[in-house]
Amino acid sequence: MKKLVEEFPQQLRNAVDIATQTKLPLGTGFKNVLITGLGGSGIGGTIAAELTANQAQIPVVGSKGYFIPGWVGKETLVIASSFSGNTEETINALKIASERNAFIVCVTSGGWIADFAREKGYGLVVLPQGKSPRAFLGASLVQLLHVLNFYGVTSHNFMNEVLSSAALIEKEATEIQSEAKSIADFLNGKMPVIYSTTYREGIAIRFRQQINENAKMLCWHHVVPEMNHNELVGWRMENPNLAVIIFRDQEDYVRNQKRIEINKEIIAKYTPHIRETWAKGNTDLEKAIWQIHLGDWVSCFLSDLRGVDAIEVKVIDFLKGELSKF
Repeated sequence: MKKLVEEFPQQLRNAVDIATQTKLPLGTGFKNVLITGLGGSGIGGTIAAELTANQAQIPVVGSKGYFIPGWVGKETLVIASSFSGNTEETINALKIASERNAFIVCVTSGGWIADFAREKGYGLVVLPQGKSPRAFLGASLVQLLHVLNFYGVTSHNFMNEVLSSAALIEKEATEIQSEAKSIADFLNGKMPVIYSTTYREGIAIRFRQQINENAKMLCWHHVVPEMNHNELVGWRMENPNLAVIIFRDQEDYVRNQKRIEINKEIIAKYTPHIRETWAKGNTDLEKAIWQIHLGDWVSCFLSDLRGVDAIEVKVIDFLKGELSKF
């Protein structure tokens, strides 16, 4: 897994090449967008929706399950993201979208979904094949951003920012890994509690998922300001086994920054383990890539500290095997 994380900058560059070389069918007049996908493929949709939220003139909604909203129809751009091309939930959602005559683009490395896209004449972006879909977030995220720009959902072309993001994390590799090792030491042997602002929730989710899969640990995440209306009340008993990590950005809304400072004062009464990590970069995408890459390294170093195989996901394979019997 470390090798895959180390190759992330080059993965981003390769993804730009794929995006610029892929020919997509023309389409206009969309009223909404649905990005359907799960796990390592689904998180790209969450982050893409966040990065385009302030620019998109129509709703961009993520879907992570077997079914899709009732409003999906012929004026909907549906992007089906599945690295393997065989994710059963995404396949089911894709079939429904097809029945409703939605305009469909598939982002995948192959499998059933690639075959279906070719058969139906849908847009198809082919990703490089590989193991561990979660390690190829860069490949799928870049394609999603490109598709949204190509169809005019956002006027912003992210490709130059993808390249500058790759250069940034490559240049700062030593600093990123040093901070990641420190955070891994901080979290080791404790239950991680992950916070971010709403706008950065995709990064928090990604970090949670990476800790789950790579480090084989349970953890949870929440966002400011929503957690101030519920979870904050749950901080009531001292528990030094909880370690709080907060993903921050200097440009977070000032009221949210104040909320976080007050939250820290309250939470410090119940655990001494509170730490922040600040985004670096000149654009929202650069900052997102920085924190995603940092979190990926943290999960790898945590897997080392815990003596577990970061690649192995036997329980997911078992689940799929059991489901295949029905």
